[in-house]
Amino acid sequence: MPTGVVLRDELKYAKSAKEAKFIIKQGKLIVDGKTRLDERFPVGLMDVISTPDSNEFFRVLPDHGGKLKLLPITEDDAKYKLVRITGKMTQSGGKTQLNLHDGNNLVVSAEEDNYKVNDVLKIKVPGKEIVDHIEFKEMQQSIVTGGRSQGAHGMIIGLGPEPGWKKTCTIRTADGEDIKTLARYVFAVGSKEPLIALQAGEE
Repeated sequence: MPTGVVLRDELKYAKSAKEAKFIIKQGKLIVDGKTRLDERFPVGLMDVISTPDSNEFFRVLPDHGGKLKLLPITEDDAKYKLVRITGKMTQSGGKTQLNLHDGNNLVVSAEEDNYKVNDVLKIKVPGKEIVDHIEFKEMQQSIVTGGRSQGAHGMIIGLGPEPGWKKTCTIRTADGEDIKTLARYVFAVGSKEPLIALQAGEE
């Protein structure tokens, strides 16, 4: 979602695209700890949005029907985000570049590189310091980010034997429902407990 659409349609802080653009140009919208002045700047999954004037904070999460939603969070929660590793590249000097789902990347030393594709990192924003690591494996808390079950969340109880992008994953919701979907649609969010709130009212 472009920041202009977020401001106008999701937050209802502007009545028109022109008004949204004017507000954004004044530095009234912060994404992942950085002020964004372009009303076309894309906001996506797990991004943190804050509005200094109203002192409100939101995290972008998947919602049913292929949509995204803004979940209100605390100021402390807004200091970090979760990012999924989508690829890895070896660099000179024994370093590894981690490519992340939001288009950014991180460079870590060989000693630090115990990460795999599909693992999730908890990082500070805007500094990108890694503060936690969630492996993509069974018995992890997760949320579905695509497909018919988008927005559902629960425990990973099984990973299928399929190769590559066809690999499946089964999660069990708090209601005891088992959901089978593609593994690439499953985003790990914690071990015993999610590291982020997934619905209103959670800390």
